[in-house]
Amino acid sequence: MSIREDIERMECETLSPYATLSIHSRGRDDPEEQCDIRPVFQRDRDRILHCKAFRRLKNKTQVFLTPKGDHYRTRLSHTLEVSQNARTIAKALRLNEDLVEAIALGHDLGHTPFGHAGEFVLNGLCDESFHHNEQSVRIVEKLEKDGKGLNLTWEVRDGILNHQTRLMPHTLEGKIVRLSDKIAYINHDIDDAIRAQILTEENIPLELRKTLGFSTRQRLNTLIHNIISNSVGKDDDRTAQIHVRSCLQKSCGKRGRDKGKSNDRAVVLLLYGTYRASP
Repeated sequence: MSIREDIERMECETLSPYATLSIHSRGRDDPEEQCDIRPVFQRDRDRILHCKAFRRLKNKTQVFLTPKGDHYRTRLSHTLEVSQNARTIAKALRLNEDLVEAIALGHDLGHTPFGHAGEFVLNGLCDESFHHNEQSVRIVEKLEKDGKGLNLTWEVRDGILNHQTRLMPHTLEGKIVRLSDKIAYINHDIDDAIRAQILTEENIPLELRKTLGFSTRQRLNTLIHNIISNSVGKDDDRTAQIHVRSCLQKSCGKRGRDKGKSNDRAVVLLLYGTYRASP
């Protein structure tokens, strides 16, 4: 028995009946020989981690156009926070951590700089529209490795494609990443806004802080525990999550984010025009 087969056996014995087992993967578009050490989802995780698109995430801003300081989130640090949140939940629920991590690390590979402002501009400029989740899949299927793609499993690509709010992944692991993405950006957008002195803790309504917590640490703890508890049939605080996000948008929108979005869009338009003139 190979090391991979022994790991697959342990998955069958220890993971939840609702987990996505490596041996039950729908496979890859281009079938290939199995690794003797790593199951398929672990192999996908490694391929994403070592691809060029993943390294490019470090220079993509998350929310602010030109933040002054080294401590503001980038698309890379956001991705790592999503992965950490998702793995914590997956471990507690005995789901497949390798699949969760692969989806989390790959979910924003196709995101633009300047956050969703950049995506908004490109969506208006591209003839066939632009959505970062679709671009992420295009990267792993067609652009990486000089057009050969990474040949990832169906489950990982499904989780990457369907991580946005309007969509729904087919695996529980994908659904965990979808929620973990929201947990990450709700909390680190607040944290970065406070660091930039655009928002203060007191701007968040007291009733929401009483529900979710009075610091980033407390809010993360509340939301992650809540998702785990809700998975065994208890109530959740998704309404509170929505209210906190709304609070952040309103507070920042009145104090600089609208101007920031205009700047972001102007920069993206300039870059796009420059690229088209000199591809």
